[in-house]
Amino acid sequence: MHAYVLGVEVEERVGLSVFPVHYDRGWHITGTAGVFGAAAAVGKLLGLDEQRMAWALSIAATQSSGLREMFGSMCKSLHPGRAAQNGMAAALLAKSGFTSSERGIEAPRGFGHVMSSRFDPEFVVNGLGERYEIMQNMYKPFACGLVVHPVIDGCLQLRRELQLDTAQISQVVARVNPLVMELTAKRAPTTGLESKFSVYHALAVALIYGAAGEAEFSIDVVSDPRVIALRERVSTQPDAALRKLEGHVRIELHDGRVFERRVENAVCSLAHPMSNDELEQKFLALVEGILPIDRANALIDGCWKIAAMDDAGEIARLAATGPL
Repeated sequence: MHAYVLGVEVEERVGLSVFPVHYDRGWHITGTAGVFGAAAAVGKLLGLDEQRMAWALSIAATQSSGLREMFGSMCKSLHPGRAAQNGMAAALLAKSGFTSSERGIEAPRGFGHVMSSRFDPEFVVNGLGERYEIMQNMYKPFACGLVVHPVIDGCLQLRRELQLDTAQISQVVARVNPLVMELTAKRAPTTGLESKFSVYHALAVALIYGAAGEAEFSIDVVSDPRVIALRERVSTQPDAALRKLEGHVRIELHDGRVFERRVENAVCSLAHPMSNDELEQKFLALVEGILPIDRANALIDGCWKIAAMDDAGEIARLAATGPL
């Protein structure tokens, strides 16, 4: 648990030290900063001393990568996977005496200054051990970009309350933070991965299926005639006054009726976090067809009780797809 918290803390602090310029330039920060978190976590588990941990972080720095141009393709998911792999390799190399600069993050030609024109090393060290960035983290209920969550939330609320028949809808207007249009403006996605970056698709499936999980961003749903027809009736209005997790939805029906919903804090924010039951339901949906239901429930129970376990490896054994 110590290694996990340490890894998250390192990753987020290094990421914040170069944000937002680093991200705005086109770097996928999950991949570029993620490599540091993996190196720190594995380094802690390996018991690296100060010298070797410094090497590990610098070995990680020279492997930092990931481009936002890849969003909507398989490479987007490759970034965090490669970051985990490269970070682990960095720690293992350092343990074996593989040398590196000791200033791979903060040196004039290190990660921070090379990857951003606004690098602030104070973000890395201020309040270290006193406040924890992991406490600012959130779980996402929907299988797409965080910035789309407020308007998905609004559509789902209206659908539940009004029992809407989507054939009655003439138009859906979403007022959103401008970042939504920067990241999720694919009007006519042709693959499941592309649909995760389409606010139009996200709102259409929310209204038709009453959900926005992995299944709703599959190729079968992308080509569903009902989804195609409805997403063509979705429009957006960027509004810089809206916060990242705030949005407004307006649904107009053919008979002239209009329904609106403003979401101040989406169901993924610190002000409106997912409940334990919602987390469990999301997990069960993700492992459906991979783990039998009894194993999935045992894994859920194990995760909730991990602090009392003598062997954390039990979690990995419960997650295995083969026999126990």
